[in-house]
Amino acid sequence: MHSKIFLKMARVCQVTGKKPITGHHISFSNIKTKRRFLPNLQTKRFFLAEEDRWITLKVSSDAIRTINKRGLYAVVKELREAGQAI
Repeated sequence: MHSKIFLKMARVCQVTGKKPITGHHISFSNIKTKRRFLPNLQTKRFFLAEEDRWITLKVSSDAIRTINKRGLYAVVKELREAGQAI
C-alpha cells in the first residue's frame, strides 16, 4: 500500500451545506430502487486578496455563483462566524 494517508471527505458543500439526498430510480416497468442524488461539488482554489493568500474550498456550482455575486471575502467572513476554520 502507498505511504500516503487517504482521508475520506464528506460530500458536503462548505458554503451552502448541500449534501447527497436519496430518491428512487424508476425503471420503465415502474420498479423503484433506491439511489443517491449527489451535489455538483468542485474543489476550487480562490485568491483571498484581503489576506493575500489562496484558499481551497469544496463548493457546489451554486456556491460558486454565490461567491461571484456576494464576493469571496463576505462569504469567508460568514463561514468564520459560523465556526469554520478557513
